[in-house]
Amino acid sequence: MTAEIRKLAVFVEETLREMGRPVAPPARKAAAVAVIANPFAGRYQEDLSDLIEIGAELGGLLGQKAVAALGVAPGAVHSYGKAAMVGEAGELEHAAAILHPRLGAPLRQAVGTGAALVPSAKKMGGPGQPLLIPLGHKDAAFVRSHFDGMEVSLNDSPRAGEIMVAVAVTDSGRPLARVGGLQVSEIRGEDGLR
Repeated sequence: MTAEIRKLAVFVEETLREMGRPVAPPARKAAAVAVIANPFAGRYQEDLSDLIEIGAELGGLLGQKAVAALGVAPGAVHSYGKAAMVGEAGELEHAAAILHPRLGAPLRQAVGTGAALVPSAKKMGGPGQPLLIPLGHKDAAFVRSHFDGMEVSLNDSPRAGEIMVAVAVTDSGRPLARVGGLQVSEIRGEDGLR
């Protein structure tokens, strides 16, 4: 099944100063969002394989759009994350079907690598409600400087029979990070943790 996309949106956030200090280079995040029709809105469906296939399709599409918005090569991406919000005629399992089984592999291709699990969040909501996309380093989950998030919202999405699906990427960690943990220079990238 191919996603019935009503709307695509791309957001870029760039932090130049934090607590009166310059952030150099600026910390940048980008998110790509698709608002799609929920083929199972308003009814129970045992087999969610259509949504799983849509997840695979959106992982590549949104991952490529987010990386392009940052204007960096895929290998220069530091962090990634994914999230979905179902409208009131859907259920959380619809968001899970899109996000978990198949969205991650095409997202990893879009960012060049990705040994770590892709952080994810799902919720039910309506038009204009914010969707927080959790972020973590793509190759090592223990890099604390990259525990973060990016919030997006669209004033008309998701409608009752829709799902808003989002992917976010960064080219750095949090501005002025200083809570210790594994440093980017120490990443081995072998097990997704360190």
